[in-house]
Amino acid sequence: MRNVAQKRGADAPAKQPRVSLRTAATEDSLRKMALAQLTPALVLSAVPWRVIRSRRGQRHMPGLYWSSTTGAHVGYESRLELARLLLADMDRDVVAIAEQPFMVFDDTRRHVPDFLLGRADGSVVIVNVKPADKLAEPRIADALAWAGEVFATRGWEHEIWSGTDAQVLANVRFLSGYRRASLLHAPDVATARALPDRDLDVAGAEAALLGAGVSEPRPVVLHLLWSGALRTDLGRPLTSSSELEVSR
Repeated sequence: MRNVAQKRGADAPAKQPRVSLRTAATEDSLRKMALAQLTPALVLSAVPWRVIRSRRGQRHMPGLYWSSTTGAHVGYESRLELARLLLADMDRDVVAIAEQPFMVFDDTRRHVPDFLLGRADGSVVIVNVKPADKLAEPRIADALAWAGEVFATRGWEHEIWSGTDAQVLANVRFLSGYRRASLLHAPDVATARALPDRDLDVAGAEAALLGAGVSEPRPVVLHLLWSGALRTDLGRPLTSSSELEVSR
């Protein structure tokens, strides 16, 4: 591909990156525009660039994850992508998630990022998930470097993610089982949110909620840890003695 570009001559101006996105799951829904014209709102109103498929014997494990951030399913193509998706879903600063959001291309390259994350402050993070042992491969390193340069021209952050602390991920994965607020009794959650701002551990918070009339306090406490209303050190095993802080 680079040889083709070189044959056009050193004086040929490089075209600005463009993007393609799909507004619906049909071939005639394709839209193309300059990257500078692309907004998060357009991306979030689109459908994933490609359909995530599975087949017998494949190495990766794709699937759908119900996101508490979006209130809908988000697709992932591997367990590593699912791990990054879990972290994004628990992040209070992330307010929007789109998978396989668009294709960016120029005369010689094209690239589909794994996720677009929209933050509460209006900033955007483009995430590419790659195993650490693949990052040194010249083809992959070159593609990711180009993607980072392109997204920087749009003012978007580019994150290459290969994993995180195993204990943090184990805790986040466990807490994700309590992400659905609709499965909890709303008055119980309101009671928990009104806990006094004082030092407590998990067992103490559960005891306080029992005293306030909440019959099953543990799911409520764990949901508030997921949602960020309560905080603890996720780098350590989560136990009944884990210290809690109330977020305000």
